[in-house]
Amino acid sequence: MQMNPYPNKQKPNRVTFSQSTGQVSWNPNLTGLRQSERDACEFILEFLEQGQVSQSDKLKFLRAVDTLSSAVRSQPNGSMNDYFPKSILAKKIEVLILEESTEVLVSSVRQQAMLCIVALSQVNPPFYLSQKLDLVNSCISSTFSLPLIAPSLDRKESASLYLQTIQALDDLLQALIMEGLDPSMALLQDFLEIILPWLTLSEKVHEQTRALGAIARMLRFICNFPELSDMTEFSMSGKLIGILGLFCMNANYEISTGASEALHYLFKILVLHRSVKQKTEVILKDLQKHFRGGWFANIQSLTMFFRKYLTPEERADMLMVSMEAMTSANRKDAFAASKMLKMILKYSMPEIGKVPEIIQYIYHNVNNITEPTAQGTIEKILYLLAQTYTDEVILTLFKTEDQSQRVVHKPWEILASFPKGYEVIMEFLMQKLTPYQKSKGREPSHRMEISPLIATRAIQELLLEPSRRMEIHTFFSSLFMALLFRISFLVLEGDTDIQDEQHITGWVDPVSCSIEALKTLMLSTGYGDHVSYVQKLGGWELLTSPERHYEGVTLLARTMVIKNCWHNRPIFSFIISMLQDLNYTNHLTAFVFMTQLLRCPGVAATANEAIIRILADWFQYEEPATVKLLLRMVVIFAKHRNMVRQLRVLQPYVLNCCYSLDSDIVTETFEVLKRLTQLLSWRQHASFFVQLSFTLGPFFEEVCRPALCRTAAILGWSRLKAIFAEKDVWTILRALLKQKANEAPWFLKQCLALFKSPQASIRQTAVRFAGQIIQTLDRKEVGDIEDVYAALRSMREDPDPMVSCLATQTLYILEAKEKQLTNTPTSCFCSRRP
Repeated sequence: MQMNPYPNKQKPNRVTFSQSTGQVSWNPNLTGLRQSERDACEFILEFLEQGQVSQSDKLKFLRAVDTLSSAVRSQPNGSMNDYFPKSILAKKIEVLILEESTEVLVSSVRQQAMLCIVALSQVNPPFYLSQKLDLVNSCISSTFSLPLIAPSLDRKESASLYLQTIQALDDLLQALIMEGLDPSMALLQDFLEIILPWLTLSEKVHEQTRALGAIARMLRFICNFPELSDMTEFSMSGKLIGILGLFCMNANYEISTGASEALHYLFKILVLHRSVKQKTEVILKDLQKHFRGGWFANIQSLTMFFRKYLTPEERADMLMVSMEAMTSANRKDAFAASKMLKMILKYSMPEIGKVPEIIQYIYHNVNNITEPTAQGTIEKILYLLAQTYTDEVILTLFKTEDQSQRVVHKPWEILASFPKGYEVIMEFLMQKLTPYQKSKGREPSHRMEISPLIATRAIQELLLEPSRRMEIHTFFSSLFMALLFRISFLVLEGDTDIQDEQHITGWVDPVSCSIEALKTLMLSTGYGDHVSYVQKLGGWELLTSPERHYEGVTLLARTMVIKNCWHNRPIFSFIISMLQDLNYTNHLTAFVFMTQLLRCPGVAATANEAIIRILADWFQYEEPATVKLLLRMVVIFAKHRNMVRQLRVLQPYVLNCCYSLDSDIVTETFEVLKRLTQLLSWRQHASFFVQLSFTLGPFFEEVCRPALCRTAAILGWSRLKAIFAEKDVWTILRALLKQKANEAPWFLKQCLALFKSPQASIRQTAVRFAGQIIQTLDRKEVGDIEDVYAALRSMREDPDPMVSCLATQTLYILEAKEKQLTNTPTSCFCSRRP
C-alpha cells in the first residue's frame, strides 16, 4: 500500500551522524568499583580507542557497558558521565548496530546492542530527545531491513535469533518511551513517525508486518499505565486510526491481523483516557469481544471512535489519510478507503477541523481519482463539508483557484451535482449577499466567513454548471432580487469590505461581478433574449451609474414585463415579502422594480387586500421618493379597471398626501388625483369623489372658482356647477351643509383649521360658515366644540377688523344656541361667559 502520511519523509536505510567517535582519552575514576566493573571500564576505554574490531570484541564491549550500567544504577546518585560520557557510549553502540548486515542475521550483536541501550536508558544522565530518536531510527532501520526469516527446521537458529532481536527492539522502544514512571505520548508520536513509513511506503509484506507488530506491542505496553504524560501532545490518533483501519482490510492475513491488533490497543488507550469513568469498563468489555475480529467489526468500532473519541482535527487527519489512499494507483487501496469512509459518513458528520486543508487536497487531486466508488465518496465529503462549513469551503476553493496555475472546475461541478445540497448552499450564499442582515438558522462562529463578493463569485460558478438548470427556477426570484439589491448597494453606497478581500482573492470589480452573475442567472433560466434586449437599450450600463441607476432598474423591470417573463409574479411575491419589514434597506429598488411589474395584469391581479395593506403602511414612511412611487402605483391600479376594492383601501392614504409638508409630494398627489378623476367612474367611486371635493376645498380661493366648477362637473352636481359659476359663496356653503347635514361637525373642524389661514378673506369666510354650522348642531354636538369656542374667543383680537367682528358675532350665536338647548343653569357654557 503506497500511502505517505509524511510527504517529505522517505524510508530510512542508513543514518549519517554529525558527531564523530574518534579517539579520545578518558581517565575514569574507578574508586568504589568491583574488580569486574573495573575490568569493564578498562575494556570500554580500550575498545573506544580501537579502529577495526572483531565480533567477539563487540559483544565483550556491550557486556562491559551493561556491567558498568548496573554498577552506576546501584549507586545512590550515580551518573555514567562519572566514568564515560553517556552520549559517546550511545553513539558507539548505534554505530555497531548500523554496521550489522541487513542481508543476513547471523550475529547477536544487534540484539545485545539494543539491550545495552536499554541498560543505558536506566542510568543518569537521561538521553536527550535527539539521542532517543537517532537510536530508535537506527534500530528500526537495522531490524526491519532484515530479509524474511520464516521458521523452519534448517533455519531454526536464525529464526530464534530473529525473535530475540525483535524482543530486544521492543524492550528498547519501551525503555526509551518512558519519562520518569510514565510513558510519554509525545515520544510515542515521535517513534510512530519513524515506524509508519515502513508500513505505508514499503511494498514488502514482512516489513509491513514488522512495523505493525512493533506498533501493536508498543500500544499494548502503554495500556498498562493508568497515567500518561503529554497526552494532550499526542495529536496523531486520527491519522493512526485511518492508516490502521485501511490495513485491516488488506488481503494479506498477517497484515490485516496485525493492523486489527494495533487498532484494538489504540482504541483501548482512547477509552482509558478520554471516556467517562462510569462507562469505561463496559466499553472495554465490548472492545474485547471484537478483538482480532473481522474487518466489519473493526470498521464499526472505527466509526464509533471517529464520532465520539476523536477531536475535530483528528477526524480531519483520518479523512486525509483515507483520501490519500483513494488517489493511489492501487484500485484495491482506493476501494478500501472508500469502503471505510462510506461507513464513517453513513450518519451525520460531526465537527471537522482543518477544513481548508481537506478542500485544498480535494481541489488538487479530484481529477486523479478514477475508481468509481472513490469518486462518489470524495464527492460526498465535499458535499457534506460544503453544507456545514460553507464559508470555509467556498473561500478555500477561490483562494486555491486564484493561487493555482490551473483552474479546476470539478469541485463546483460536484457541489452542483447534489440537488438538495445545491439549494441549501445557494440559499446560504444569497443570505451572504446582504451583510447587514443576519443569516437565518446559523449561530455566530469564530470560523472564517465569506464576504458578499465571494458569495457572488460562488453563485456565478454554481450557475455555470449545467446540471442544475431545473433547480435554478425554484429560487430564481429570490436570487434575482438579491443580486439586484446587491448591485444597488454597491453602486449607491459602495462596499467597505473590498480592500480586506484583495489579499485573498485578488482584485475583482464587485459591481461587474454582480451584474455578470445576474446575467448568468437569466441566461441559465432561458432569458437570453431579455439579457440582449437590456443590453441593446443600454440598461446594464445604466445600472452601474450612481446618477441613473434607478433608470437601469426601471428598464430591467420593464423588459421583464414587455417580454412576458414567467417569473414576474414570483418576483412580485418575493418583493412583497421583503416589504413587510418597514425597515427593509433596499425598499427603494424594490418599489422601482415593483412599479413596473404592476403594469402586467397578471401581477396586478395577485395584489389582494393583504398586499394592499402592506403597501398602504409604506405611506407612513414619508420619504418623498417612496411616496411618489406608491402614488404612481395607485394610478396603475386605476388603469387596470378591475381593482375597485384595492383602490378603496388606498384612497384615504392618497388624499392624506395632500397635507404633506413636502411640496413635491403634494404636487405629485395633485397630478395623481387629476389622473384618477380621468380614469375612475362616478358609479363605482362616488364616495371617493365626495371626499375629494371636501379635501380640495381648503386649497382653493375665490380666484380658484373654475377649479370648483370643474370639480362639480366631475361629480355630476349640475346645480352646484351653476352656483359656482355665479360666485355665490353662501349659497354654495348652504348647499353643502344641506346635502351633508350629518357631516356638520366635520365641516366645523375644517373651519377651525382655516381660522389660522394667513389670508383674511379665508378667515372671514371660515368664521361665517362656522356660525351657520353652529345653528344646525344638536345638544350633544354643541357639547363637543370647546376648541371652536376657544378659537373664536382668540379671534376677537384678529388684526383684521372684519374677522374680529365676525368672531364676536359668532360667539353670541353660540351662546344663544346654548340657551336654546338647555333650561338648567349648570350648562357647560356657564363658565365660558366673558
